[in-house]
Amino acid sequence: MINTSKTLALAAGLAAGAFAAQAGDYPTPVPLKDGAQAAISSIAPKNDTFRIAYMPPATEFNYYIAVGEGIKAVGKEAGVDVFMLAPQSGADINGQMGMIQDVLTQDVDAIIFGTHDEFAAAPLLKKAVDQGIAVLMINSDIPDFPTPIHGVVGYSQRNGTRAMADWAVQTYGDQKVKVGIIEGQPGYHSTERVGGFLEGIEGNDNFDVVVSIDGKWNVEGGNTAGMDILQSHPDLDLVFAANDYMIIGASYAAKALGRSDLVMLGNDGDTSGLEEIASGNITATVNTSPYLMGKAAMSATLDALNGSFPGGWIETPTSIEDQAGAISVLQEPEKLFPQPSKQY
Repeated sequence: MINTSKTLALAAGLAAGAFAAQAGDYPTPVPLKDGAQAAISSIAPKNDTFRIAYMPPATEFNYYIAVGEGIKAVGKEAGVDVFMLAPQSGADINGQMGMIQDVLTQDVDAIIFGTHDEFAAAPLLKKAVDQGIAVLMINSDIPDFPTPIHGVVGYSQRNGTRAMADWAVQTYGDQKVKVGIIEGQPGYHSTERVGGFLEGIEGNDNFDVVVSIDGKWNVEGGNTAGMDILQSHPDLDLVFAANDYMIIGASYAAKALGRSDLVMLGNDGDTSGLEEIASGNITATVNTSPYLMGKAAMSATLDALNGSFPGGWIETPTSIEDQAGAISVLQEPEKLFPQPSKQY
């Protein structure tokens, strides 16, 4: 069994520090791939008071609500009209496409969106761009969305989970570690997050990936996947999941099976995930600061509507947080949503 008494506090800031909420105060954007950048000059606002639709892939994920709170904070300060529209389930791709189609008839000036199926969304977002609507993607680093859009805001997903793998190797790499992976639903996000973790442990003979299955991005899916992999591979030492919801679900399975010895690693920095780490039920996560991501996304959107955003990808910060780090993050509740369940 893996020795879980060894700990290492490792901050892996891929974008140095935080950034302010004012328009223009965000890291310098990196250009998108050739052909992926929609012209900023094509944006044609319709309303004197900007009307902005925030369209995440689902409302079931507090992560996207936290992003939305950052968007709303900057929107309130700027005096613009912001509304959120999303299906309840992240698996409801058709529902999200229907909502995007509806928004195209509502005289919005900008759409800030996230999706689990970029190819389904692309034709509708092309219509938005053609209508003069500013279109920015959040929680991504995709350099070549299937249709040109005006910008992308999010952390480097592959680098974030690569840093998590580096942390795991530094912390447990002197032991034999059997690894189980819980993927998200197939798509760019899952490919990048799982791919980064696999790259990070590649070449280390002590890390052996014995199973990898889909956990559907949610707690229930993670619980089912966790139960399946722990029952079929009772010698597992470490479970990595592509988001915090799935590792929370897997931790419930581990508890039900009496597996308190497992290393449990997630990705997101969701409040619930941070609290599970603080409680010792999960080992560590990639904290991707969703509230700050929302602030950066709205700042860039306002600049796009005013013609001063150059386009491209804005990289938002990440860090690896174990128990001590999670408690430190939870001690700044003004940067979290939902609020922690208690004072830390």
